[in-house]
Amino acid sequence: MVSIGNLTTGGTGKTPATIMMAQWALDKGYRAAVLSRGYGGNYQKKVLVLSDMHNIKAGPATAGDEPCLIARRLRSVPVIISRNRYLAGLKAHEDFGTDFFILDDGFQHLMLKRDLNLLLIEASEKPFGNGHLLPWGPLREPVKQAKRADAAIFTRSGSGPLRYGLENRLRRIVQGKPLFRAEHIPKKVVFPVKGTDNSPAFLQGKRVIAFAGIARPKAFEDTLIKLGADLLSFSGFRDHHVYRRRELDALMAEKEKRGAEFLITTEKDWVKLEDVHFEFPDLAYLVIDFSLLPGEERFFNMVSDRVEKRLMS
Repeated sequence: MVSIGNLTTGGTGKTPATIMMAQWALDKGYRAAVLSRGYGGNYQKKVLVLSDMHNIKAGPATAGDEPCLIARRLRSVPVIISRNRYLAGLKAHEDFGTDFFILDDGFQHLMLKRDLNLLLIEASEKPFGNGHLLPWGPLREPVKQAKRADAAIFTRSGSGPLRYGLENRLRRIVQGKPLFRAEHIPKKVVFPVKGTDNSPAFLQGKRVIAFAGIARPKAFEDTLIKLGADLLSFSGFRDHHVYRRRELDALMAEKEKRGAEFLITTEKDWVKLEDVHFEFPDLAYLVIDFSLLPGEERFFNMVSDRVEKRLMS
């Protein structure tokens, strides 16, 4: 079992990292499954099979937006939802013969033993915000608990050197554990109603209205600007925001008023718009991949070693 998690309330890239890990396991021939608590979902079952490798059986209102995004990106990987991830794992093994379990957002789920405990840390000037625990800050638990990690990944770190002093500080926090760096890489711009997709370069010079309901809306805004989009307005909403029809109508009215070419949002937000997006042909979303920077081979060798030791035991 590989656990992917963080110390803060979001924004480090757990969902794209989970997708990356599951795709790698699938490519290597493992029978992978993603185990999620289904945050934000209103499901009542003890265990919900969100995706059975053929069909997606629930929407974001029931299963949560992030598990639904994972299920849509990983059609050949079961996604199992339960507040008790042990029961989710049993279901995955019994129904799908799973031998590679990925615990999504699992750093605080201490009841399960894992072969590899991965901690994601955003490589920003203040990766832990004001340093306070919820509700006065973004921390789920004290920073010193980073010592439980087997390895850490500094996300959104870029390809250049980290800010002065930041790398040494992060190294002290993880107490000598292996460190890796990753970046969120734009992959394509998708127009779901039109059934077309384009490279990220498509955004260069395009007049757009953008919106996002994620943990770090500013990160999405910055990405669009870096890609050269002419961003006429940007609306940020709280993470896991459930959009009302009047909000979408207001965004479309803003598009017409400003003479924008289309609306654009995140893939995670698009998942929540499934029921209404066909009414908005000028709506696009940006697909982001989680990409390890130099050190990728070392990282996956570490994962392989841990998993193979468990399979042989």
